[in-house]
Formats: sequence, C-alpha cells, structure tokens
Amino acid sequence: MDPKNITQVIEFVLIGVSEVAELQIPLFLVFLVIYGLTVLENLGIITLTTVDSQLQTPMYFFLRHLAVINLGNSTVIAPKMLVNFLVSKKTTSYYECATQLGAFLVFIVAEIFMLAVMAYDRYVAICNPLLYTAVVSQRISLLLVSLTYLYGFCTAIMVSSCVFSVSYCSSNVINHFYCDNVPLLALSCSDTYIPETVVFISAATNLFFSMTVVLVSYFNIVLSILRMRSSEGRKKAFSTCASHMMAVTVFYGTLLFMYLQPRTSHSLDTDKMASVFYTLVIPMLNPMIYSLRNKDVKAALRRFMTNPCCSFKAM
Repeated sequence: MDPKNITQVIEFVLIGVSEVAELQIPLFLVFLVIYGLTVLENLGIITLTTVDSQLQTPMYFFLRHLAVINLGNSTVIAPKMLVNFLVSKKTTSYYECATQLGAFLVFIVAEIFMLAVMAYDRYVAICNPLLYTAVVSQRISLLLVSLTYLYGFCTAIMVSSCVFSVSYCSSNVINHFYCDNVPLLALSCSDTYIPETVVFISAATNLFFSMTVVLVSYFNIVLSILRMRSSEGRKKAFSTCASHMMAVTVFYGTLLFMYLQPRTSHSLDTDKMASVFYTLVIPMLNPMIYSLRNKDVKAALRRFMTNPCCSFKAM
C-alpha cells in the first residue's frame, strides 16, 4: 500500500460493554451504582486509615494505598464508560486513548505488586512477630509503596509506548469499553510482533513474580499457623490474613482465567467480561472484604461515625 494513501487514525470508537440499544440505560444505572460504591468505600478506607490513631500500622498503610490504587483504577475507566452509555458517538481521541491505557497500566500493575507487598507484610507479622517493627518499619513500608508505584509507572510507559508505536490506519472501532492493549493491537495495520511480545512478557513476568511472593508468603504462613499449639492463636493468626487471602484469590483468579484460556476459546468478548470484573467490580469488593472481616476497621468506623474528633486522639 502506498504510504500516501494511508489515513492515520486520529480517534477511536469504543463499542462498550454491549451494543444493544435497549441495554444502555440499565447498564448505565448498574455501573453508576458500582462506581459510586467504589468511590465511597475506598474514600472511607483511605480516611479511616489516615485519621484513626489505632490504624497507624504497616498493614493499614498498605491497605490505604490499595484503596488509592482501586479508586484510581476505577476512575480511569468508569467516567468515560458511563458517558458512552448515554451518547450515540462513543469516540475517544488518539491521545486520550493513549493516556487512558497508560494510566490503567500504572494502577493495574501497582495493584498486582501491592497485593504481593501485603502478603509479605502478613508473612513477617505471623512468622517473625518479634522482628516485625524492624523488618516492616515506616521507612521500609514507604520504600515498598514507592517502588510499587514507580514500577507501575515504568511498565506503563514501556508498554503503552510499544502499543502506540505501531500504525493505526484503517479500522478504528475498539471491541472494548476502554483502551486496552489487546483490542488496540488487533486494529493495527502494521507488524505487531514486537509490541505483542512486550505485552506478553510484561504480563507474564509481573504475574509470575507477584504470585511467587504471594504463594511463598502464604505457604510459610500456613506452616507457621499449623505449628501453633493454641487453637486460639491459630484462629487469631488466620483472621489477620483471611481478608487479604480472599482479595488475592478473587483478583488473581480473574487474571488467571483471562490469561490461561485456551487460544481456541479465547475471545475479545471474554476479555471484556473479565475486564469488567477486575477494573470495576473488584475495586468495589475489596473495601467490603477488608471491612466486613476486620474488627479493627469496623471499630474505627464506629468511632468515626460516633465522634469523628476522637479518631485524632493520641496521634
């Protein structure tokens, strides 16, 4: 094809969750409720773990940043998605699409490694309680969180740069509700071998290392709990990591379902449904998981609702 005859894409069209016209308003209302709950719940976790004097520990410091990540991840996706339910022209500019992909990658990669950091935190707390304050000090906690965000940012720059280094010059209709790398690369009119390889290696590497940390941490946690003589001690130890285990299972289960499908049954529609879960549903579920199963968070919420000023005492 003559390069002079190629028309470079300047905007993309997002198909959305569904193309059925009758479903647009019901879906808008459903996802509006999901996003509204996500914002309220995660802001609640951020507020409680910031102001309550009894939640100033590394565990709740990491939980606060998980809430920040969940809120950021949903906010990158949901507002544009909600607007597209109500408009007939579901377009997004080339640079807006690139920005959305980059921001999404920052938060999703940060979440993958924040869950690994939280698993390591629980491992130290249960397996080496006497060394906990030294191993997971305030300085180390800040360093781990900073590295998590920095790695997410670097990954986002690398992957999004590769995805948008190829040419988009014919179809501009993305079979998704946001700008994701797989449906974007499917539209390219140039060779996508290098960006596809970068995306695959990045995703596989991130999942492998983060899941290794999580599995090794929980393997040692389980061994430590089984060695405890007191049933009360075992129950208390398990309760400190039960919420995180549930959040990890839901999140990694969704990602593994998405990436380990046989290629014969793999489709962009399946990816779309999985994406709904880990970009919108999980950020709403995480605060529920951590608050409903955590006595400290529930007690902090009661104190804050009864007398907000008392949360600041002894800080």
